[in-house]
Amino acid sequence: MGDSMGAKPQLIVKGRKFDQVLEGARVVFMRDGFERASVDDIAREAGVSKATLYAYFPDKRLLFLEIASTECRRQADDAESHIDPNAPIAEVLRLAAQKITAFMLSDFGQRIFRIAVAESENFPAVAHQFYHSGPKLVQDRLAEILRAACERGELVIDDIPFAAAQFAQLCKVDIQDRMIFTPSPCCTAADTARVIDGAVSMFMARYGGKG
Repeated sequence: MGDSMGAKPQLIVKGRKFDQVLEGARVVFMRDGFERASVDDIAREAGVSKATLYAYFPDKRLLFLEIASTECRRQADDAESHIDPNAPIAEVLRLAAQKITAFMLSDFGQRIFRIAVAESENFPAVAHQFYHSGPKLVQDRLAEILRAACERGELVIDDIPFAAAQFAQLCKVDIQDRMIFTPSPCCTAADTARVIDGAVSMFMARYGGKG
């Protein structure tokens, strides 16, 4: 299957079978990877005709981007729904770290990351969209949490977006490299807990309010 699915790019118009197409493509992409995923397999898995698939997504990259973006937004929304913005900031950061590491280590999270990186050279839009719907979205929402904590005096931060990016990276210490370069499963629950504890402790030591 080539990069084009045989039709000119067009705006995606959602319809009755839109979610059906996404779920079928999600299964095939996770199983076969981006390059090997075929129109026939996606249509078969989704239970739709190839014409229906083309009508929604004339380009395979558009389909992959929609799946990645939708899942990343869903994960971010789920994490946000479980966070009490008025709770002590250390508790909020711990919960955020748990959500970040859980998604990063999930089968879906790992596969999406690998596909986005693998396709980034040939299809930079894939990596760009993954960044903005994944890491950048997480950092933006972290920044909102940090800004509120600063207003309450719990944190003292000069550059909130940078601090949000720092915390997100602290949640990946050791885990991400092991995820990329070692066989799965790469980390134990104790490994993850150690990273989360370290991320919260280091962040609070740097930015915790003195009053």
